[in-house]
Amino acid sequence: MPSRNITFDPDAGVPKGANLTIHTGADFSANFNVVDVSNSAFNFEGWTGSSQMTKSTSIGSSSYPLATFNVGFTSAAGGRINISLGATDTRSLSEGRYVYNLLVSSGSTVYSLVNGNILTIPGISSAP
Repeated sequence: MPSRNITFDPDAGVPKGANLTIHTGADFSANFNVVDVSNSAFNFEGWTGSSQMTKSTSIGSSSYPLATFNVGFTSAAGGRINISLGATDTRSLSEGRYVYNLLVSSGSTVYSLVNGNILTIPGISSAP
């Protein structure tokens, strides 16, 4: 999957939007290249990240997470973050539209870095 470029301004308080697609039963991975407002790689050394997806954020819907992504800083100093799910985790997802977010934390301050929709597409055939 190609990397998505994100400009992160901690003072803005607004996450960037990025929609994703997951093919159920397959490994999933999304890479984000993050730069600051001066277009330099954002340094995430010492930061942590978390990311979850749920079916909907509408009023009255169940908002518990359906999946929690593995989050890794593939290059903390270079501003590169990856979220992923294994095939076993994606296999249990039903076809449909979901929402997700990617949060990053420095100390006790949490920032919403990215959010968007996820379209899950079921496999149409399997290997013999």
